[in-house]
Amino acid sequence: MQQSKEISFEEIKSVLLRFQDGYLQRDTDRLDEFMQLFSDDANLEVIGTGGIDPGDDEWCQSLTAVRDLIKSDWENWGDLRLEIERAKISIRGDTAWCAVPAAVTMHFDRDESYQDYIDYVQQLAEDESIGSPRDRLLEIMRGASNSLYELERGETFVWPLRFTAVLIKEGQWRFHQMQFSFATTRFPDVRINSG
Repeated sequence: MQQSKEISFEEIKSVLLRFQDGYLQRDTDRLDEFMQLFSDDANLEVIGTGGIDPGDDEWCQSLTAVRDLIKSDWENWGDLRLEIERAKISIRGDTAWCAVPAAVTMHFDRDESYQDYIDYVQQLAEDESIGSPRDRLLEIMRGASNSLYELERGETFVWPLRFTAVLIKEGQWRFHQMQFSFATTRFPDVRINSG
């Protein structure tokens, strides 16, 4: 029994390594092969760092939506590194749960980032659908101070990340649920106004 459990832990680590390798290689020509790591169960769910509402944006509830998220990550997101040797893995029958410390690293050119924010401010100032002039001004001030503060700390951003997943054994271990989440030590970025 002990040997079987050790084999299962190694199998889970192997899936995590293949997942990590896909994010390192970022080869969109091999994306369909990479998707074999995921269950095709109707209850598949993957929540990216921007996931807020089930079924919208980065809260993916289908294999197609998960594929789109991963393709977007590979084309636009930073360098994801899982600390697989520090993974906490629990296995019960044909279900496994893991929590893995991770980090994502991105580089932003300071001058280009400033210009991007100025362009965003111009769009925001003109888009009346976003809210009142006061609301738009508050958003501009918040974003401007955050951009200045963060970019003055350096152009390379390394964000700690929590990677959690549930895997099920369908002949082989496959991801059934997954979440990428950033730590928050201050006010969260998203807030629901109650009135």
